[in-house]
Amino acid sequence: MPADTVTIADEVTDLLQHLIRNACVNDGTPESGYESRSADVLAQYLGGSGLEVERFRALEGRDNVVARIEGSDPAAPTLLLMGHTDVVPVSAESWSRDPFGGELVDGEVWGRGAVDMLNLTASMAVAFKQLARSGFRPKGTLIYLGVADEENLGEWGADHLLRAERDAVMADFVITESGGFQVPSPSGPRLPVIIGEKGSYWCRITVRGTPGHASQPFRTDNALVTAAEIVRRIAEYRPPTMIHDTWRDFVTGIFPEEIAAPLTDETELWDFCGALPVGIARQAHACTHTTFAPTIIHGGTKTNVIPDEVTIDVDIRTLPGQDAADITRMLDDAIGDLLPMVEVRSSDDNESTASPRDTPLWDALGRVSSKLVAGSALVPFLTVGATDARFFRRAGSTAYGFGLFSQRLSFEDYATMFHGNDERVDVDSLVLSTQLWEAVAHDLLA
Repeated sequence: MPADTVTIADEVTDLLQHLIRNACVNDGTPESGYESRSADVLAQYLGGSGLEVERFRALEGRDNVVARIEGSDPAAPTLLLMGHTDVVPVSAESWSRDPFGGELVDGEVWGRGAVDMLNLTASMAVAFKQLARSGFRPKGTLIYLGVADEENLGEWGADHLLRAERDAVMADFVITESGGFQVPSPSGPRLPVIIGEKGSYWCRITVRGTPGHASQPFRTDNALVTAAEIVRRIAEYRPPTMIHDTWRDFVTGIFPEEIAAPLTDETELWDFCGALPVGIARQAHACTHTTFAPTIIHGGTKTNVIPDEVTIDVDIRTLPGQDAADITRMLDDAIGDLLPMVEVRSSDDNESTASPRDTPLWDALGRVSSKLVAGSALVPFLTVGATDARFFRRAGSTAYGFGLFSQRLSFEDYATMFHGNDERVDVDSLVLSTQLWEAVAHDLLA
């Protein structure tokens, strides 16, 4: 590596290791996460270059970090680089290494958050500091945001900031997680850009029965037994396949006709997914179907008491154009004749969001990434999870998910490590992303 690349590699690796070791685990409770630990690290790191760093606290321990390089032209576009600092819980016994050790092994940094998304959070910060050190004075303003609570709907992070501190974070263009893994194609590497995401419709199904003594179970109205059948029906429910424009453009931009044809055929895609590698199959299925995943069940009070109430939490992700009425119809269809025995309440109803492609940011990403990855081109993609981009899209920003990954990190590996075991990222990918952010800032803002 050239000397400057070695310096970038060392710096971004070290910062990522610190963020992983802070173990800002967000389990969904207000007192979890404690992203203030990583806010301390980022504020110290960025402040060392003379940047003014602001911290916004939505709740004790849930700090958000904002730094700015002000532009000289108020009419020029503004760009926000946004990375979250929290990570999801982990089952340490299933990992080959300490999930919060941040170990560097064979050119890879191991740990929870290595690909979701502390890698980008760290590389964005390093690029931001590099720009400040170089005396970068753009026409448009560049903003860095290390945001809390992304892994639990953003209440103490992006959602709070846009409601309470809008002037500090609002931008014309936003880049957050995650795309840019190199997908081979007959015409060269294709780099997915997340232009939209599925919506969410988290709901709780309450099943009621009649209590009784468990020593006499014959002909009892056991809410747990009914709930088990409802879980089975929802898990086996097969919603219709929907081939939307983003999926079609992604597939046809990458795959030859013999693969693209079944992946864009509503009558063939379901069966074709069964023959694909698991990571790609899950993505292909989720990108083209409303998904229903029963995830939590609670019920019963004592071993010798027939339970009279059981609750089932279901994670439902919706496709572009769907609303609550569509999901209600599907749930009714899945539950069938047991519907009179349940009550369904939604705790989260966020419709799918998307940004257009005919924008200066799309063009800038294309120009820059084609220089960093020879022969590459961008393709649009829909992420099946939720990101903080949705808040900014609804506020009027163009928001994409992007980054750059080396060929060492395949799409299959990325898909299986995301919220999975043995999460890790290679140093070459960290360097590529850092170079990307710096180049995009020059291209779009200078």
